This record gives sequence, C-alpha cells and structure tokens, in this order.
Amino acid sequence: MPRWLKRALISLLLAFVVLAIVVRVRHGGGVPYPDLTGPALLPESALEVAVQFDQPIGNVAVDVDGRVFFTVHPESRPEGDKLFVSEAGKIRPFPASDLQAKHFETPLGVRIDRQNRLWVIDHGSHGFGTARLTAWNLADGNLAHEYRFSSTTAPKGSFLQDLAIDAQGSTVFIADVAFWAKRPAILVHDIASGSTKRLLENDPSVTAQDYLIRTPAKTMTFFGGLAALKAGVDGITLSRDDAWLYFGAMNHPNLYRINRLDLMAAAQDSPALTKAVQEVGPKPLSDGLTTDVDGNVYVTDVEHGAVFRLNADGELETLIQSPKIRWADGFSFGPDGWLYLADSAIPEQMLRSRAHIRSQAPYFIYRFKPGVEGVPGQ
Repeated sequence: MPRWLKRALISLLLAFVVLAIVVRVRHGGGVPYPDLTGPALLPESALEVAVQFDQPIGNVAVDVDGRVFFTVHPESRPEGDKLFVSEAGKIRPFPASDLQAKHFETPLGVRIDRQNRLWVIDHGSHGFGTARLTAWNLADGNLAHEYRFSSTTAPKGSFLQDLAIDAQGSTVFIADVAFWAKRPAILVHDIASGSTKRLLENDPSVTAQDYLIRTPAKTMTFFGGLAALKAGVDGITLSRDDAWLYFGAMNHPNLYRINRLDLMAAAQDSPALTKAVQEVGPKPLSDGLTTDVDGNVYVTDVEHGAVFRLNADGELETLIQSPKIRWADGFSFGPDGWLYLADSAIPEQMLRSRAHIRSQAPYFIYRFKPGVEGVPGQ
C-alpha cells in the first residue's frame, strides 16, 4: 500500500473516531428513569380505537362536531398528503391535496382554536427547510393564516412540533424540542403583528436531562448506542382560563408553568423571566399535555403506554394504561367528554426503514372518558 494512502486511511479513521466521541458526548448516554405508574383509575377496556390508519400518526385535534384531524408523523418520511380528517368513518385529506403540496413540508402539531380554525406547526425539516405556522378555516378548508419563521426563530436543528393558542385566538405558543441543535425554547407568535420571539432558550425547565427512554419495543438509542433520544420542551398547553402556560421537556422529571402574560410581556430572556417559571410537580418521561376545566393537567408516559393526571395539589395519578399504546403522544379533547390520544409509535418509525414502518401498521388514535370535560381541539 502506498505510504500516502496509508496516511490518508489513518487520518480518515482518526476523524471518524473523533466524530463518534463528539456524537457520544453530545447526544449519547443516559440513565434509566423510574417507573411512576401505579394502579390505573380506569380499566384498559375504557380505551377505544377512534381512528385506524396505515401510516404512523403525528398529532391529533378534534372539533366540536367530533371530526378527528391528524397528521402523519414526519419522522416516518411520508409522501403525498400529510394531514387528514376522519369523519363518519371515512378518512380524507384536509386541506385539499393541492394546498398541502403548496403549504406543507413536515407538519406535525395540530390544535383547534375557539375561532374554529385548525392550526398546524411545521418544523421545515428541522429548520433546514421552511418552518411555518398555518391556520385553516374548518368550515371551508381555506387558508386563514400563514407565517414563515426566520432562521433566527427556527434555526437549523430546531424542531417546532407542538403548540397552544389562547382563547382570543391572538397568540400562539410553540415548543421547540431541538434535540439536534440542543437549543430548546418556547416561541411566542403574535398573530396580528406577525412577529415571533424566542424565549427561555436553554432554561433548565425546557432542557432535556440525562435520562434514557426505554419502551417495550426499543430503548431509544441509535447508531450503535452513540446517540440517544433526548428531547427538550415537548408538551405545551394552556390552562382553561388562559392564566398559565404549562410545559415539560420529554427527558425531564418535572412539569412547569409560567404566567401567560409574563411570557407575552417579555421582550427577551432575562433573570426575571427565569424566576417567573414555576415547578408544578413530578411527571414521567412525557410527550403530550392538555388540561381540563377543573385545573387538572394530563401527561403522557412514553415508556409505559400510560396517561397520568396531575391535580391542582400536585398529586400525580395513573389514569389509564395499556400495552397497546406504543408511544403515548398528543392529546385532544372532543365532544361528550372524550379525550383523544395519538399513538405515534415512535420506536417503530424513527430512523426505521419504510419496509419496517409498513410492517408495523396499522397505527391508531385512541379515546377514553376521563370523567371531566375539556375544550374540544385542545
């Protein structure tokens, strides 16, 4: 072997080793998280299938008429339509396919506001494309609002994936998980002015802790254990009186809240804003959040196929649990007291081949009645 080629190969090997060490230090490692589940308040039989689909579910929003809107999870690399509605047992694209092709890249989070608009957050291929926020009139499927984020508010490696809208339909709060960029934050978008600010970036309350997510199907590590799924602020929701914004990082033991007005008034990050964040109570390693009219906060458990409820006294209780739930993701209350749960089956789709994803179909949205009313769409 020529000396120059041998040196080149050694240099390449050293570069690979250095890269592996950097990835391992930045994205790997982690310790197990304790199982917080206890005896469930509801039997497993209380869980019903609301929607069955041949592609992995992203997130869900249910309107006052019981129509179930849902995204196909972008981590499954879907082709064609990416947002659908299930109505009277039939599933169709919403909005129309030509509008989706024009306005969607990687849509995920969906919420319905009290003005009867469906809001969709699209992370734009982790900030390497065009991250955007759109709203669609439910009555006719037409575009009501579109905002394209700048590279400052949605930088490369960002992952805008869940959102909450205030009762007036004037402000949208967005969670940036940022598991690649490691810059988690909460975005506040003012609809009227079309302005967005990025707040609480890298605050301890929004930042992933060193916990390893383990599910029955897979421990969430990749590339031979070099990287682990460690996600920042993920679930985000408002209290029903709009007073508090609740949020939690996926790999974090605590749920937090901040006064909505404090967040809206802040021009930028500051020590005062950090002090305004309040610890609410413990939680499992989680994804979606929602609240009900009695002030309870609902939290998914991504490791154990469970839904928890945190009451106003900070007491955590297991509401329902089932081995059928592969990854308890997003929530939406619907009419008649139903709470809908998107099962995104993340272990079966994230960095998986298309053949594997197809082999694990069908995918489901479940529903159950927690015994307390919520607001449809949220």
